[in-house]
Amino acid sequence: MTPPIRLLEGEDARPETPPNADAQAPQETGVAPPLPDDAMVIVPVRNMVLFPGLVVPITIGRPSSIAAAQYAVKGAHLIGILTQLNADTQNPGTEDMAPVGTIAAILRYVTSTDGEHHIICQGQQRFRVTGNVEGYPFLVARIARIEEHSDPDDQEIEARFLRLKEVAAEVLNLLPQVPQEIVNAVQNIEVPGTLADLVAGYLDLKVQDKQALLEEVDLRTRLDRLLEAMVHRIAVLHISREIGQSTKAGLEKREREFLLREQMKAIQKELGEDGAGDVAEIDELQRLIDEAQMPQEVLKHAQKELKRLRRMSDGSSEYSMTRTYLDWLVELPWKAPQPDDIDVARARQMLEADHFGLDQVKKRILEFLAVRKLKPDGHSPILCLVGPPGVGKTSLGQSIAKAMGRQFVRVSLGGVHDEAEIRGHRRTYIGALPGNIIQALKKAGTRGCVMMLDEIDKLGTGIHGDPSAALLEVLDPEQNSSFRDNYLAVPYDLSRVLFIATANVLDPVAGPLRDRMEVLTLSGYTHEEKREIARKYLVARQMEESGLKPGQFDITDAALMVIIRDYTREAGLRNLERQIGTVCRRAAVRIVDGEAQTVHIDETDLAKVLGPARFENEVALRTALPGVATGLAWTPVGGDILFIEATRTDGSGRLILTGQLGDVMKESAQAALTLVKSRAGSLGFGPEIFEKSDLHVHIPAGAIPKDGPSAGVAMFVAMASLFLDRPVANDLAMTGEISLRGLVLPVGGIKEKVLAAMAAGVKRVMLPQRNQKDLEEVPQSARQQLEFIFLHDVEQAVRVAVTHTTP
Repeated sequence: MTPPIRLLEGEDARPETPPNADAQAPQETGVAPPLPDDAMVIVPVRNMVLFPGLVVPITIGRPSSIAAAQYAVKGAHLIGILTQLNADTQNPGTEDMAPVGTIAAILRYVTSTDGEHHIICQGQQRFRVTGNVEGYPFLVARIARIEEHSDPDDQEIEARFLRLKEVAAEVLNLLPQVPQEIVNAVQNIEVPGTLADLVAGYLDLKVQDKQALLEEVDLRTRLDRLLEAMVHRIAVLHISREIGQSTKAGLEKREREFLLREQMKAIQKELGEDGAGDVAEIDELQRLIDEAQMPQEVLKHAQKELKRLRRMSDGSSEYSMTRTYLDWLVELPWKAPQPDDIDVARARQMLEADHFGLDQVKKRILEFLAVRKLKPDGHSPILCLVGPPGVGKTSLGQSIAKAMGRQFVRVSLGGVHDEAEIRGHRRTYIGALPGNIIQALKKAGTRGCVMMLDEIDKLGTGIHGDPSAALLEVLDPEQNSSFRDNYLAVPYDLSRVLFIATANVLDPVAGPLRDRMEVLTLSGYTHEEKREIARKYLVARQMEESGLKPGQFDITDAALMVIIRDYTREAGLRNLERQIGTVCRRAAVRIVDGEAQTVHIDETDLAKVLGPARFENEVALRTALPGVATGLAWTPVGGDILFIEATRTDGSGRLILTGQLGDVMKESAQAALTLVKSRAGSLGFGPEIFEKSDLHVHIPAGAIPKDGPSAGVAMFVAMASLFLDRPVANDLAMTGEISLRGLVLPVGGIKEKVLAAMAAGVKRVMLPQRNQKDLEEVPQSARQQLEFIFLHDVEQAVRVAVTHTTP
C-alpha cells in the first residue's frame, strides 16, 4: 500500500500533495441547459481510478473538464469520474472511457497562482454509462447507479472481510512511518465493501487492475482478488526488509570505528596527550547555555545537542555542524529586553531636528510612542513607510529607534527570491545558516530592537519558494511570538521586535502581507521644503564630506532654489545632495589651489560649476500651438507633467495613437474622440471635419510606457483645441478621467500631481470636482501658489483651457 497521492487529470499520477493555492470561486462557464434526471456531468481522468469513499485531489487541464467542474460547483451537482482507456487520447468521448466509474461530490474547487485548476472529490457510488447526451460544452452521459448488495449474515464474506483486515494490518506494519490514524481507520471499518474500496484505492496496483476491481460488482469475488494482490504485496515487502537489514549490517563497521575512536580519545585524555581542549570548549558551551536564559523548551533542546556533541568524535563532519549550531543558540539574545526609555517630548524634538516636514508621519510616530509608554506589553504595529526614493524612509526608522532608546538593525529585502533567506536553511544542508531575521537579531544583540525591512516591494518569487509568504508569520503579532527558523528548529519570540518596512510602491506587495502592515505615505517635497532641508542638513553634511570648515564656504538660498528648479527634478533629495556635493567639491579645489580662502556661491555662479541648466519651463513653449495640452501623471517616484499632442491630416477618419500607450490610455483617447464628435456642434465646428481627417495623438518620451485613465481630460482638451484652432492656456495643467456622458471622474495621486505642476511652473490646475477633498494632503505652500479649478464636465475644461472664459 502507498500513502495518498495527488492524481492529475491529463498527466501521470505522482506522489505529491496539491499545490499551496488560495481557494477561489470558479469562473462562470456560460449558460448550459439543465441536466436530465438520469444524466450526469462526466470528468475523464488519466492513470487513476476513484473508488467510493475516497477523497482525492484531481488537477484538471482540459477546457471541457474545467467547464464541467465549474458547472457542477455552480449548480451543486455531482460528477462522474471515468478513467480513459487510452491515456494519450486528448478529447475522449464516452466510447474512449471505461464503462464503469464513480459518482463523486466536489468538496473544494481550487485555482493555484500558476493558473492550474484543482478539484477535491469524494467518491460516493459506482455507476455504469448507458448512453450519451449531446448539447453541452462538456461530456454528459446517461447513467445507471450500481447499488452495493451485501448480506451481513453471509459467513464467507465475513471470513474474507476479517482476513482482509489482518492482511492490511500486516502490510501497514511492514511499511515505514505509517501514521497511526490509517491503522486505526482500517481496523475500525465494519463494512466489507467500504474496506475493499479503501484498500483498493490505496494499493499500488496498475490502473487496469484497479478498474477491474471497480467494475466487479460481486463483493465475494472482489474480496478474493484483493486478498491475492495483498499477499503478493506482503511478499515484496518482506524481500525489501531483508535487503534493508543487509544494508544495515554494512554500517556496523562504521559504528565500531566510532567506538574505537572514543576509546582512543579516553586513553589519550588519561595520558594527558590530547582532548583537554575539546573538553574545555564543551564546558565553556555548557556555561554559555546556562547563562543564556533560554526558554525551557529551547534549553532542553540545547542540552540534548550538547550531550550528542560530547559523544561525537571531533574528527567527524557532524561534530563541526553541531558545534556551529550550538554557537548560534548561545549567541542569540534570549533574555527579555529592558523596558523602553520613552520620552515623548524628547522624541518630538529629535524628529523635528532630524526631519523637516512629514507632519502626518511624525504625528503617527508620536502616537505610537505614547501608546507604547502607557502599555509597554502591547502588540507593536507593523509600520510600512511608502514613498519615492530619497524622501527619508530609512532615516525615519533610525529616528524611531533613537527616540525609543533601542538598537537599530536593517534587513535588505531587495532582490530576495528564496524563502530560506527569511526562514533559514535546514541543518541537513552543507553551509546552512539561519535566515536574515535571526541573523539581524544576533547582530542587534537584543530582542527589543527596531528592525527595518527595507525595500519590501522588491521581494521576488523563484523556484525556492515565496519570501513574502514566509514574512506573513514574521509580521503577524499574533503568531511571531513562536517564530520557527528552519535552522534553529526551536521557537523564537519576535513579539518584542518593532518591525518597520519601507517600499517605493505598494502594488508589488502581496495582499495578505500588505494587510498586516499600517501604511504611512511619504510624498515628495515642495521646492520650499527642499530649500529648507538643504540649508539645514544637506549643505552642512556635504561641507563635512568635502573637508570644508565653517566660514570657508557659503551658498545663498537663491542658488539653492536654482539648483532645485533647474538641475534636479525629483520627489526626494538624493540628486539635490549630489549637486550640492559637486558645488562643495569645486569650492574645495579653489581653496586648495589658493584662488580663494572663502568661496561664496550665488545663482550666477552655478552655470560655471554645474554647467547649463538641465531642466527648463517648457510648458509655455509646448502649448503655444493648437492641439497641445499639459496633463499630470503619477509615477512611482513622484508626479510628472505629460504633454498630449494632437494633429490632423487629410484622411478617412482614422485615430492613430503613438507614444507607447497602454490599453487603458488608448481607450481614454478613443473615448475623448467620441466625446469631441458628440459635442462638435456645441464646441463650434461641424461633424464633417472628422470624415475627411485622420487624427494623430502622440505623447512624447516614447521610450517610456504610459498607462492609466487620468489623461482623459487632457486628451479631450487637446482634440478640442486642435479642431477649434486655438491654443491651450500655457499656464494650465489638468488631470481627470472622462466618461462618454462628458463627466469628469476622480483620479488618484493628487498630491504628487499638484507638486509636479508647481515644479513645472504651472499657475493653474484643473482637477475633478470629486477630488477637492484630496487637497487637504497638499502642502499649504502649494495651495497658496496655485489656483485650482474643479471640473464637473468637459465643457468647463474647454471654456477655461481653450476659450479662456470662466468655468
